[in-house]
Amino acid sequence: MATEARRAIGERSTRQRTAVAAVLQEVDDFRSAQDLHQMLRRKGERVGLATVYRSLRAMADAGDIDILVTADGESLYRRCGQGAGHHHHLVCRGCGLTIEISAPAVERWASTVAVDHGFTDAQHTLDIFGTCQDCVDQEAAQAR
Repeated sequence: MATEARRAIGERSTRQRTAVAAVLQEVDDFRSAQDLHQMLRRKGERVGLATVYRSLRAMADAGDIDILVTADGESLYRRCGQGAGHHHHLVCRGCGLTIEISAPAVERWASTVAVDHGFTDAQHTLDIFGTCQDCVDQEAAQAR
């Protein structure tokens, strides 16, 4: 795990950055930087919130973690489930279930739009928010 954690944070490996990478390995869902910072503090790690943010940015830049921006603009983070590679997310507003998806049609559209407007090296993100079937079923059961 230590080698993977070091790879995830890039060339500069510090005890604090390794700790951030390690705590991300413990969670499956998206978490805020503040949540991750609290988890580290509970484990006795002396890591500042600014260091957590810097570590998360480095891991995101390396493509090793996903960032999900919520409707209210908060950034949430988790380790990347598909490995390094561009993908998108379906996210349940009710329970937070997140499914990683590839979307070749979106990739083609984004490239076309960029080229049509004279842009190169264009990047994009796409997260689709909805309600998963389990939450729909649960809401229906509660309404009865």
